[in-house]
Amino acid sequence: MKATLTRMLPMMMTAGLLAGVTSSVLAADAKRVDELVAGRCALCHGMEGESASAVFPRLAAQHPDYMVKQLKDFRDGRRKSDTMSDQAADLKDDEIAGLAAYFGAKKAAAKQPGDADLAAVGRYIYLKGNPYSGMAACGSCHGPSGHGTHQLPRLAGQHPAYLENQLKEFNKRERTNDNAIMHAIASKLTELETRAVAVYVGGLQ
Repeated sequence: MKATLTRMLPMMMTAGLLAGVTSSVLAADAKRVDELVAGRCALCHGMEGESASAVFPRLAAQHPDYMVKQLKDFRDGRRKSDTMSDQAADLKDDEIAGLAAYFGAKKAAAKQPGDADLAAVGRYIYLKGNPYSGMAACGSCHGPSGHGTHQLPRLAGQHPAYLENQLKEFNKRERTNDNAIMHAIASKLTELETRAVAVYVGGLQ
């Protein structure tokens, strides 16, 4: 028994040291993420990811995998933005993952539905598409409740003005990433339909 303990002791000590190192690394990473959120992200997106301005997207409860892709696209030039390209330029992969996890863990705040008539038009298009223009239903990819997937963004509760602007950028091919499918969708929307879908989705929880 004593011999067994003697053999196991170095392994136990090594495991304990590794656990201590891992905890220290995690604490350091968390501290760095907090610094980035407070120093860069919060001004536009808020500490809780609930940006007050419709110019900037709400990040609370967004899928971390999706946010990782977008931040890397901003950093690496695949998605263009005067603001975000600069903010993401020096971010390391682990910092990006930490920021995505931080905002993804935040709870999305309750939203108030917008214009009821517009929302009704938007609901039809979102759930059923438009057979006259050949546009597929938005919900077929983003889900009936707008919660998306790991690869596709959560749209529920997003600022309608932000959503409307993104759809217009997809239509004009000014959104330089994720454009292939979304251009085909956005180009089939009229101005009224674009606004209606954005208002409907913005009111989802």
